[in-house]
Amino acid sequence: MEQSDDPVAVERRPPVDVVVVDDHPLFTRGLSLLLPGLSEGRVRVVGTTEDASAAAALVRRQHADVAIVDLHMPPPGGTRAIAAIRRADPLVRVVALSGLAEADAAIEALRAGASGFLPKTADPEALVRPLLAVLDGWSVLPEAVLRQLLDDAAPTGERSIADQLTADERRLWRLVADGASTVDIATTLHVSERTTKRLVAHLLKRLDVATRVEAAALAGRVGLGAESGGLGGQAGGLAR
Repeated sequence: MEQSDDPVAVERRPPVDVVVVDDHPLFTRGLSLLLPGLSEGRVRVVGTTEDASAAAALVRRQHADVAIVDLHMPPPGGTRAIAAIRRADPLVRVVALSGLAEADAAIEALRAGASGFLPKTADPEALVRPLLAVLDGWSVLPEAVLRQLLDDAAPTGERSIADQLTADERRLWRLVADGASTVDIATTLHVSERTTKRLVAHLLKRLDVATRVEAAALAGRVGLGAESGGLGGQAGGLAR
């Protein structure tokens, strides 16, 4: 009886074919030599070009799975190369590289159609997992860039709200965002429930929101930290 579930055969996959679009020959040569060994044969470089305008044609010709594109290339530039590659073959994944790990560069690349963005200073070994990840449908960004994107996502007006509040108001906001009930807040602040309701109503007005849920959501957007030494185990999501 023929054996059909050989684990070695199941795990064996065709190599990921990569093209490199970069105008630095030493960098391109280094990737071509190092990626196959670092990936244990899972990744191979099948073509390179120093001309951004030739990137899409190279990808089609080599039937590449992934294109690594330097954003800072001579005209027409890396961003246009990414867009051209994606138009030529929407199934090809693109990982953009930049010497500057900045959110603006990442946004530029992602809008053009890239599935990932990495600083060019990353070791070649650090490229292997992102290359495989984008093929599985993931988007890849350095943690620092992701945090910057999330921080920039909050409107400037929202981010400045916390700075306009008093320390007591910020403490109350943290309690509301932590899901504390009126009784919990009154106990923590050592005030009556009636006073607590008045303080919360005043806070909602200051925040220009109608409900505690909206106040909690706003706290999350502006990155208001959880209160230390507050209710401890009383936390129960954003709001009740």
